[in-house]
This record gives sequence, structure tokens and C-alpha cells, in this order.
Amino acid sequence: MPENPAQIPENEQPMRVLRQFRIVFNAVKSHFRQVEREAGVGGAQLWALSVIERNPGIGATGLARELDIHQSTASNLVRGLVERGYVTGSREGADRRTVALQVQPAGLAILERAPMPFAGVLPDALASLDPATLAQLEDNLGRLIARLDVDEEAGQLPLSQQLQAQQA
Repeated sequence: MPENPAQIPENEQPMRVLRQFRIVFNAVKSHFRQVEREAGVGGAQLWALSVIERNPGIGATGLARELDIHQSTASNLVRGLVERGYVTGSREGADRRTVALQVQPAGLAILERAPMPFAGVLPDALASLDPATLAQLEDNLGRLIARLDVDEEAGQLPLSQQLQAQQA
């Protein structure tokens, strides 16, 4: 097999598809780097901040649902945003267990200088696809995931956090 990817014959479909995955992952990584540079927060934190800004009073459970992540992951994101002064939480409800989140002026400043899309380039691109294309992509990726024999729980962790963990 040639060592230079440019020498791989174009009729080798698996390599072409692999290149497509690389393009997608590199676009995602580039966007997360731009978010870090321009906004000073990670991609998952930015997305969470934008959801809280759009839904004042949302709690960690609602945030987890909006971001399609595990509740403990959402709680960790919120903790980081609170520690940095971007978000505050106040106890609400009769039992005072529910924490209502509000974006603070420092958080609004982050959103004003952050590059779009807040959710990231991949969720934004996926949301722009028509339902038939999405269904086909979901089916085919499901087949690929089954071949990889991996823990599907990894889907509950934002991609920006997975990429940051790999870089650390």
C-alpha cells in the first residue's frame, strides 16, 4: 500500500470515505479551536451557554435534553459556567431542588464575541439536511458503529469534550 495518501487510487472507496471522515473531523476541530480562541470557552460550554440564554430558567435536566447529553455531563458544564461567572443558578419550586439557570452579563459577552454556530458546525450541518438524507445517514452510521463494536454511551459526551480530552 502506498505511504502517500495522494497515491491511493481513487477507486478505493474505503479510503475515499475515510478522507471524508477526516474532512468532517477536521472541520469540527477547527471550529472548536476558533471558539476557544475567540470566546475563551470550550465548544460544549458555548453551546450550553447559548441554550441557557435562549431558555432562561432552564435546569440541568432540560439542558441535558437540549444538548442530548448525560445529565451529569450537563451538571459539569453548568458548574464550570457558574464558577466563571457566566451563569447563575437559583433554587426554585416547592422543594427547592430545581436550579433555574440565568446567563449573566459576562456570559452574554462571551456569546457576542463567539463564532457561530453556537451548537457547532456538525450539529448545524446535520440540522440543515433533509429528513430522507438524515435517515439514510443515521442508518449507515448505525451499521458502521455496529462494526466498530464500541460503547454507544460515548454518544452522550459532547464531541468538543472528547477532542479536548484527546489533546490533554
